[in-house]
Amino acid sequence: MKGTPFKLKQKLSPSAAKKKAERDKASAMTKKRKDRKAENQRNGQRSDSDLHHAASGLLKRVSIKNNRGNYGRGTKNE
Repeated sequence: MKGTPFKLKQKLSPSAAKKKAERDKASAMTKKRKDRKAENQRNGQRSDSDLHHAASGLLKRVSIKNNRGNYGRGTKNE
């Protein structure tokens, strides 16, 4: 279902859901993710724009439309 305004829950077995939760937690606790979360807090996320991590490692403030729309190229072919 594309374009839904709410997240649909994955239909996973209880054991698969538990393993996924463990993987997600481990991913969120890596040094790279912790550093990015801290950086976003320092820079102050706002509701009118997104913070974009460029390939160079710099952080840019860009419009939500550009950041989530692949800068006008759409997201279907990503």
